[in-house]
Amino acid sequence: QDITARLAQEREYSKLIDSANAPIFGVDNKGQVNVWNQCAMRLVGYSPEEVMGHSLVQEFITKDYQASVQMVLDQALKGKETANFEFPLMTKAGIRLDVLLNATTRRDEQGNVIGVVGIGQDITGRIAQEREYAKLIDTANAPIFGVDNKGQVNVWNQCAMKLVGYTTEEVMGHSLVQEFITDDFKSPVQAVLDQALHGKETANFEFPLITKAGARIEILLNATTRRDEQGNIIGVVGIGQDITARLAQEREYSKLIDTANAPIFGVDTDCRVNVWNQCARKLVGYTMDEVIGKNLVQEFITKEYKSAVKSVLDKAMRGKETANFEFPLITKNGIRIEVLLNATTRRDEQGNVIGVVGIGQDITGRIAQEREYSKLIDTANAPIFGVDTQGCVNVWNQCAMKLVGYNTHEVMGHSLVKEFITDDYQVSVQTVLDRALSGEETANFEFPLMTKAGARIEILLNATTRRDEHGKVIGVVGIGQDITARLAQEREYSKLIDSANAPIFGVDNKGQVNVWNQCAMRLVGYSPEEVMGHSLVQEFITKDYQASVQMVLDQALKGKETANFEFPLMTKA
Repeated sequence: QDITARLAQEREYSKLIDSANAPIFGVDNKGQVNVWNQCAMRLVGYSPEEVMGHSLVQEFITKDYQASVQMVLDQALKGKETANFEFPLMTKAGIRLDVLLNATTRRDEQGNVIGVVGIGQDITGRIAQEREYAKLIDTANAPIFGVDNKGQVNVWNQCAMKLVGYTTEEVMGHSLVQEFITDDFKSPVQAVLDQALHGKETANFEFPLITKAGARIEILLNATTRRDEQGNIIGVVGIGQDITARLAQEREYSKLIDTANAPIFGVDTDCRVNVWNQCARKLVGYTMDEVIGKNLVQEFITKEYKSAVKSVLDKAMRGKETANFEFPLITKNGIRIEVLLNATTRRDEQGNVIGVVGIGQDITGRIAQEREYSKLIDTANAPIFGVDTQGCVNVWNQCAMKLVGYNTHEVMGHSLVKEFITDDYQVSVQTVLDRALSGEETANFEFPLMTKAGARIEILLNATTRRDEHGKVIGVVGIGQDITARLAQEREYSKLIDSANAPIFGVDNKGQVNVWNQCAMRLVGYSPEEVMGHSLVQEFITKDYQASVQMVLDQALKGKETANFEFPLMTKA
């Protein structure tokens, strides 16, 4: 027979086997090695010369696997081949390798069994990784369990054991649904497992587990389809979270929201009401059934505010929250109430926007009071003005308008100091305002204002720091008195005293001279400069009268005045 082609093909096959990137070896029907390719040589470290004719099982297989490997070879020698058989090989360097083997019967041309060929894969790294994964699963700080395609438990990590109280031995092979799930959740949990067994996975499914001690714990579950290497579904793995405490906290928060003494409402992304607490119900008059699912803006906001409220909600839906937004709500009885709102973006656990929560305050009474205060300020019979933090006028009542002559439109937004204070007082008035803006208030500060007609009027001012609801300084309010006439009168009295034809002097509460008229100067001979700030008794009264004069002054300082008291004064001469 011409076997040229056949031999060429056999050589090609032999070359392919020898150069394959998988370890391939063969044994004859006595179990002695007769095939050993280059990959097997590199993997195990033995050359063909070192293995050919040697017993594979007796010399290269670990003792604990010799029997099982011999059985696989014996079966293959009987024509019964084995796939995906795992066994260890010892390398020349004494390292243990894990091999996944397909054992194929080898036959001659007549079909007689002449040995076994094994095509292997080095799965040492994969098995190490699997062990690592198994360890990670077992030691993870989340409860992880698995079931096979019959719903029987085949994975149960330490965290699941600690959480539920059952050991691995107590759950392995048992039905998860039938034995560990409450009756009311058996159907939905079974449905989730069935869907995962059909490749449809479920995330964030909540269900209860009953612990060994009989306690109910709430679990948030991700159910993942488990597949083998060929992609066949072999079960389901569930990675859970114990959300018992979180659910209890959510219920507590829900209760706090519902019983809070502030109106709280919420809307979903379509602006439909999904939160409406008791305070909101009492305030507006609508029950939950009357508002839940209804459009907040379209049904409960007045027409003139629909656009503004919708804008605030839309911004919050985009993550831009709004604080202290005022808008009106119409009650069930048709009454308009004013609400101060903080609109907060509401998000789910993944951070996705799911709506807006509004925490409000009923400021109807406060606004009425503010209007009353504003009216009182505007109609007060004292000039009242205010400036913002830039010194620009933002309060100017009727009395200020009548006194100075400028109406509100002429002063609002203008600089008080630069436009209405005389040049010689601009620095001192600015200082008073700056101090008040720093929280240091000033009482009884005198300064001049120029009227529209160009007249100078004298003002006695109390500068009070103005703050917002959070205590932040927002400006200064000045409550004044027109003391122009009083100052004129004081100047007149001072002139009368100074020009009187009787000696008049005065002392402060330390007994030092602070009044000394012209007649006193002529009589005693000392000028005001020589006596002002000096002790009257110690420097100008004779020693024999110092005690009695001091007593008269002390009594007068206590309010007990003395008439017709005689005493001597020493003149300059």
